[in-house]
Amino acid sequence: MLFTKPFIEAIEVLNQIESHAYDAYFVGGCVRDLLLKREIGDIDIATSAPPSVIQQIFNKVIPVGLEHGTVIVRHRHQSYEVTTFRVEGSYSDQRHPDTVEFIQTIDQDLKRRDFTINALAMDKQGNVIDLFDGRSDIENKIIQTVGNGYDRFMEDPLRIIRALRFSSQLGFSISPNTINDMKLVKSEIENIAVERINNEMTKLFAGDYIEIGLNYLTDTEVYQHLPIMNDHPNIIELLPKNMQAIRSFGGVIALFHFLAPTISIKKWVNEWKCSNNVKNEALILNDALLHYKNCGLDRLLVYCLPRNYYQVFSELVNMLFNQIILIDEMEQIDNRLPIKSKKDLAITGDDVRELFPQLKSGPWIRNTLAAVEHEVLSGKLKNNKMDLKDWIKWNPHVID
Repeated sequence: MLFTKPFIEAIEVLNQIESHAYDAYFVGGCVRDLLLKREIGDIDIATSAPPSVIQQIFNKVIPVGLEHGTVIVRHRHQSYEVTTFRVEGSYSDQRHPDTVEFIQTIDQDLKRRDFTINALAMDKQGNVIDLFDGRSDIENKIIQTVGNGYDRFMEDPLRIIRALRFSSQLGFSISPNTINDMKLVKSEIENIAVERINNEMTKLFAGDYIEIGLNYLTDTEVYQHLPIMNDHPNIIELLPKNMQAIRSFGGVIALFHFLAPTISIKKWVNEWKCSNNVKNEALILNDALLHYKNCGLDRLLVYCLPRNYYQVFSELVNMLFNQIILIDEMEQIDNRLPIKSKKDLAITGDDVRELFPQLKSGPWIRNTLAAVEHEVLSGKLKNNKMDLKDWIKWNPHVID
């Protein structure tokens, strides 16, 4: 097995654990992605060492889930989730096992995992432990549960969304038996914390094979148990036929709001329990889409759109208007802008107030600066103090 740089660095963690006479393996998605030659994300480690020992072995350990045998080891500025081999009891809360028993071998630990493609372990020599034909499923591009699918999904119904997410990320098919079990348990999704669903759905919409993931989402009717979509089941039918990966959930909300404007962005944000960052991104992207619909790509649009939103905006335009906007094109417009922000204007609010000393301070000052800002961006007005003052004097309507 040819290790990539992330694994080479992580082998040092395995070496330290093994030097204390405990077993340690790379497990789960990192092994799967190495076999698929995909970019490696987080590297997870399973070990026979109990958490108390891991805390003694390493200098920097974050005890994120001691009761379940999980800690975060910080090594060379990287974080590694290290979990003790374990078997689990029933899941009465459909998320965490009621009981956890630490064990000394990897076999039973792999048996508790969700899908065969994730039930893989690998030692530092690159030898893969594959008890459930996960490598075969990877080669055949199949997603299926470890053991009884109904039981796996009842333990944690989020696994249903994870199956959809993996199909979108990997382009894999979901086995018919697993699909049937997903359908039997899907109503249990309504009992899951929305934040957990949000995290998985964000990854689903960002998948390179999003069409496959959305087809399964539709065919299984899982979407009928998701926030907003449960009350508006037809909204899924509004999605463009040329769906592309959307790299942020703010972009997903902007897309759905543009397609169904009667459902406010605020409602999406509240029901999906999104952060303020996601909310602000959705609002900015929505304003940009409306501006593009009415005016096309111009200076004002680029001025108001942060550069880190260029990619998702261009993807949304392509899907909604079937038009291509190149990021280079937006960057060129941005580079030619006469100002980058309101702070770059040659006049300030105090300058505007001095022009009309008889007026009390109020929103008219902000509105006047906004009007001047628009004129400068459109190229109709040069950004120097004299010209800006003259324009305001000759356009008194802006202060009304």
